[in-house]
Amino acid sequence: MLAAVSAEGVTTIHNAAMEPEIEDLQAFLNKMGAKVSGAGSNTIKIEGVKKFNAVEHSIIPDRIVAGTYLAIAAVTEGNLLLKDVVADHIRPVIAKLSESGCIIREYNNSIHIVTNRRLKAIEVVKTQPYPGFPTDIQPQIMSLCTLAKGTSVFIETVFESRYKHAEELIKMGANIQIDGRTAIVRGVKRLTGAHVAARDLRGGAALVIAGLVAEGTTIIDNISTHVDRGYERFEMKLKKIGADIQRISV
Repeated sequence: MLAAVSAEGVTTIHNAAMEPEIEDLQAFLNKMGAKVSGAGSNTIKIEGVKKFNAVEHSIIPDRIVAGTYLAIAAVTEGNLLLKDVVADHIRPVIAKLSESGCIIREYNNSIHIVTNRRLKAIEVVKTQPYPGFPTDIQPQIMSLCTLAKGTSVFIETVFESRYKHAEELIKMGANIQIDGRTAIVRGVKRLTGAHVAARDLRGGAALVIAGLVAEGTTIIDNISTHVDRGYERFEMKLKKIGADIQRISV
């Protein structure tokens, strides 16, 4: 899209991603004078232009960050009001959290989540392109399910090698079995703090979630390499809602 807005002629993108971020990019580019249509569908058409205007644009809330904080509230049996979030962008995540036993209420641009008992297993979490369940929330929900009562099944259809976090969660006492693109998670009553390593962005967030509820101390390596790419001042925001967490230099 960025290349095509200034290219000569008309560019058509087939099999395009349909995430809200693509629609937001289209809105931004069109404000600047671009001629882009179709974002939100699987076909985007762009007519190149020669001149762009300076504009102001507020980007949409980050749906993956929102889903991560909802998962944190759920697994810690918390009571959290999450502001500046578009519920429709994370509808599948809300549905799975509700299935696990969370009480979720939606307001204008905010979500209130309450969990006051042990979570129930989620029968099946199958990742799909938007508007299906996002692959970028799969690790965080898996972390939650390690402590849920019963067995949860995860099916990863978007990315290969998306279960790198599972090995680290197992070090903390999780019961996870991997078979290709399928992961079976049998809930345990407790996790134990361990020295683990983030091996990708969302897997690192999943380890932070596990560490918040594990007994003892959890040390997570590679935070600046991976987690910082997707979460701004993550540990500071978690401190504000009661987490005992700190960043250390090794």
